[in-house]
Amino acid sequence: MKNKIFGFLFFIFNLSYSQTFDPAVFDHLDEFFIDAVYYADRFITPATDAAVYQSSGGWVYSAKKRKRWEASFGVHANVFFVPNKDREFILKNSDFTFLQIQGAESASIPTALGGSTQVYIIDKYGIINPNYPIETPRGINEEKIFYSHLSGSICIGYGTELIGKFAPKTKIKKGEYQVYGFGVKHSLSQYIKSLEKNKINLAVTLTNSVENISFDFLDIQTNLGTLGINRINGNVNTWQFQTNISKEYKNFEFMLGSIVNVSNFKYNFSGDKGTAEGIIKIEGLGPQDYFNERLKAIYKTKINSIFEASVTYSWNRFNFQSAITYNKFVNTNFAVHYKIN
Repeated sequence: MKNKIFGFLFFIFNLSYSQTFDPAVFDHLDEFFIDAVYYADRFITPATDAAVYQSSGGWVYSAKKRKRWEASFGVHANVFFVPNKDREFILKNSDFTFLQIQGAESASIPTALGGSTQVYIIDKYGIINPNYPIETPRGINEEKIFYSHLSGSICIGYGTELIGKFAPKTKIKKGEYQVYGFGVKHSLSQYIKSLEKNKINLAVTLTNSVENISFDFLDIQTNLGTLGINRINGNVNTWQFQTNISKEYKNFEFMLGSIVNVSNFKYNFSGDKGTAEGIIKIEGLGPQDYFNERLKAIYKTKINSIFEASVTYSWNRFNFQSAITYNKFVNTNFAVHYKIN
């Protein structure tokens, strides 16, 4: 292993012919990767957790049974409220094995959802080029995130609807966000005549969505080039099951929803591969690809329980909906749905 990574060591460490090379640096290489992955996890995880909430709401605007081939199209505006506790974290030198905070034992560091404060990080052994200390990445520095998405649905009969949503890439400070997915909704109240008689609607929905989120990350400068980890992506695949019950009153439909979803989180460094890509190979991989292999250590699966409340007002072919999803995070959704036929 040591022989395979010698070239990468020469690349990372600021060596010259006038310096005495200490073979002990071999013992610290893996520590560098561990520290980088640890920091990536603390930085990006609050944002990917938030992305699940951003995609979980707005799937259902009515629990009513639709007629066959009835279709609708919706335009959504969302506001996600960033909680203070997920905007930063305390980083201590004891959290690292190779790196350390320059001039301090600990510091408050922004997550991807945090502010624009930056802290300098160096290595404990003075091996990485001292002329280019590592700057911690900035967060979005927003208390609210605004984004939009489109939705559509069509009833194929028997109280069953096919539904979908799509959001174009949304630019946020220092990052981007996108979600898309599909699902199936089925009416249960059609089997319970007493519910239909009292204009109470009950439906279940199963959806699958993909959330992609990316942010600027670490720009590490060395004598022989950059490492290609200046952009980090969070890729989330979410399966969601929800139950909605609603009550109709004149032109209004008041609805409550219970949501359970299971999300698989994966991460990777993207963007330019760095100026060292053609120079260095580690076990046959360039620096960025090798870092991505190491990021597999922080892949994870999470289960969320979320609640939703909404009210929809119907006017001719239009349905105006206001909804809120909440538990760990709060996301609001305002939508206009147009009944096509």
